[in-house]
Amino acid sequence: MWTITDTTEAIKSMGGQQYCPTLLNKENASDIGGALDRVIEHVGELGLYQRLLFICMLPFGMVWAFAYMGQIFITATPQEHWCRVPELAGLSVELRRTLSIPGAVEGDYDHCRMYAANWTQVLQTLMPPEPGTPTVPCQHGWEFLFDDIPYSTVVNEREWVCDRASNVPWSQTINFVGSIFGGIICGTLADKYGRLPVLIFANIVGCLGGVATMFTNGFWDFSMCRFIVGMSCDSCFMIIYILVLEYVGTRYRTLIANMSIALFFGGGCLLLPWLALWISDWRYFVLATSLPMLLAVFTPLIVPESARWLVSKGRVDDAVKILKRFERLNQSKIPQQVMDDFIFAGITNNEKEDNIFTLLRTSSLRKMLALLVITFMAVAVIFDGIIRMSENLGLDLFITFAVTSASEIPSIGILVFLLDRFGRRKLVFAPIMVSGILSLITAFLPRGVVTVAMATLARFFINMAYGAIIQWTPELLPTATRASGASLVHISAFAGLVVSPFIVYSERAWEGLPLIIIAVLAVMSGATALFLPETAGRSMPQTMEDWHQLAATSRCHQKQRDTEASSGVPVSS
Repeated sequence: MWTITDTTEAIKSMGGQQYCPTLLNKENASDIGGALDRVIEHVGELGLYQRLLFICMLPFGMVWAFAYMGQIFITATPQEHWCRVPELAGLSVELRRTLSIPGAVEGDYDHCRMYAANWTQVLQTLMPPEPGTPTVPCQHGWEFLFDDIPYSTVVNEREWVCDRASNVPWSQTINFVGSIFGGIICGTLADKYGRLPVLIFANIVGCLGGVATMFTNGFWDFSMCRFIVGMSCDSCFMIIYILVLEYVGTRYRTLIANMSIALFFGGGCLLLPWLALWISDWRYFVLATSLPMLLAVFTPLIVPESARWLVSKGRVDDAVKILKRFERLNQSKIPQQVMDDFIFAGITNNEKEDNIFTLLRTSSLRKMLALLVITFMAVAVIFDGIIRMSENLGLDLFITFAVTSASEIPSIGILVFLLDRFGRRKLVFAPIMVSGILSLITAFLPRGVVTVAMATLARFFINMAYGAIIQWTPELLPTATRASGASLVHISAFAGLVVSPFIVYSERAWEGLPLIIIAVLAVMSGATALFLPETAGRSMPQTMEDWHQLAATSRCHQKQRDTEASSGVPVSS
């Protein structure tokens, strides 16, 4: 029986070309991706080891939800707040507010202004000033009631309300900017040093940023710590997500890809509001959601390095050892011919990973990438905006967040069964359009149970669109540009998210405005999705020729060909 040493030495001594016809099917071994897929078919497409790896994704999905959503509960704003008047400190809460705040008698009081009154006289009469009394901005800070947010948050401690209320969306935006830088840094490091070291690095960085948040006392130190947390967001989960999918058979990738996000990220979202309520202290909440990231240091004990990455670095021996581990744990047997094909493909691997400029140089690929980026950015902003609207829908923040998050699991579960049947294009276009229509209707409804129900339905459908486009993205890109292209799309999504907190903040102008903006984005992204090629039932493009054949199925390409044909211009390929 051949070993890797035998195969390697044979290829070296015989020049590869002489060795191939006698031992290997050269056509089968021509690319490392196809050779690895054939190994996985024999070792077990969803065996015991793959199931164990799926379970290992759980803590990473949870901490991804904590890093991405946790700031909502750190910077939640108690809705009941008004100007503090030290002279009235000895009175009851209701009487203090009635005597000092315009509109308090009618029940719709001003959060940011107080009467410029003679407080000694007010204390003597215990009557509010005359309606025409001048008002001034709050002079001595604010008082807060904690009926809706039953614990102290960054907002009330640092008084980020009224003229400082914009600190909340700005700090979240800075967090998203951190995600952009983190995506670029982690992607570069992962290509150079491997997936596992960078997975550990991203989680440790996130943990350090989270713990450091506890010791901040102002806006900029808080925002810089959240920037560091943002650097880990996405990479803290997506690295292991991609790594595990590499070892799962093609038949099960849709299932594993979507259910890992639904169960683990969705489960983390469901846990967050109750964890915040149980701890009831924003500092300890940050600590509790940051420390689990340290579990990443134990990852190499169970999770293997990427075989594709090992081969790209010439470490074929190490890749084979990993596949032998799968063989042992799955109690299966890889035929020697299949293993030899993999070894040959690894040793003779000359696939070149092109950079982003390859995408931008090719006109048709550039147009497709622009459409994909626009669609992905809009889906991400709609998804994020609906989540962050939880605080402004008229019901309890914690219940609203939990109810809308509960839609994650059933929506993705349905997507798994529909995605291959109806295709990616329809399952991005239709759900996002429905989500937009629901958002538009909700904008004109009074806040309360109905708006929460409508927002939950909108979240249900945008979950489906998000899950579909995450899977669609790598399927649209040729092998040589897949990593750089997918990285660009994901980083662009975070660039779009920079505006998401301000979309939510626009409700201060009119409470329905954020939902109208979301509806407009839904129409735009739904329209652009229709011009992307369908990939369901097709192999992912390996070469530019494969991609051009795929692109020929898109409406944009067909329209271009029709225009060229009608004008007498030779049709481009």
